[in-house]
Amino acid sequence: MEIQVSKTICDLVPGFSVGIIQYRDIQVDESPQMLKGRLQLFQESIYFDLLEKNVTDLEGIKEWRAIFKTTGKDPNRYRHSAEALYRRIAKQNYLQPIHSAIDLNNFFSLEYQIPIGVYDSDKLMGNVTIKIGKENEEYTGLNGRTNNMANLLISADEQGPFGSPFVDSERTAVTEKTTNALQIVYLRPSSSPESKQKMTESLMNMFIQIHGGSGTYRILGC
Repeated sequence: MEIQVSKTICDLVPGFSVGIIQYRDIQVDESPQMLKGRLQLFQESIYFDLLEKNVTDLEGIKEWRAIFKTTGKDPNRYRHSAEALYRRIAKQNYLQPIHSAIDLNNFFSLEYQIPIGVYDSDKLMGNVTIKIGKENEEYTGLNGRTNNMANLLISADEQGPFGSPFVDSERTAVTEKTTNALQIVYLRPSSSPESKQKMTESLMNMFIQIHGGSGTYRILGC
């Protein structure tokens, strides 16, 4: 599977990059107690932190809001997934465990204030392009709605779009039957190359620690 970033994104967002992690022979299950406990404690810490500041004051949240605005989406109406998680926590609507892949995704997304997508590789067809969505591109999202992807950053395979830092699709969702997965880490353009690599590698290592199997990663961008 080849994965590429479109030139249009590079022209609009200098320094844009994503961490690409590919996993094989993993086992998705209920999250271990260690992960459940860390996720709960971290959410409580975030909640108390947000009593003294706004979600939009956080640097990672702010940076991804700016990217949405640059591609043509109002970040007040279309909130990237990391911001949506923070807003839930600010209301004490804490995230409940789903399964190990989603829970780990959410933990790292909260820790680094960035969107992260994880997809079942066996549900993907052909090569993947990360690009800006067009008016006629849409999918049924994990939010249960049909989402028009115009002017949003999207990932698309030969069947069409399947992922976005806004909301991912039902079509490629990871379940407890998933054995091969693709993870897309929407890194902050302002981060140093070293920190982007370190963060992506640490996510991969923890994912493998929990799910077994093997993984490879690389940083892809402009």
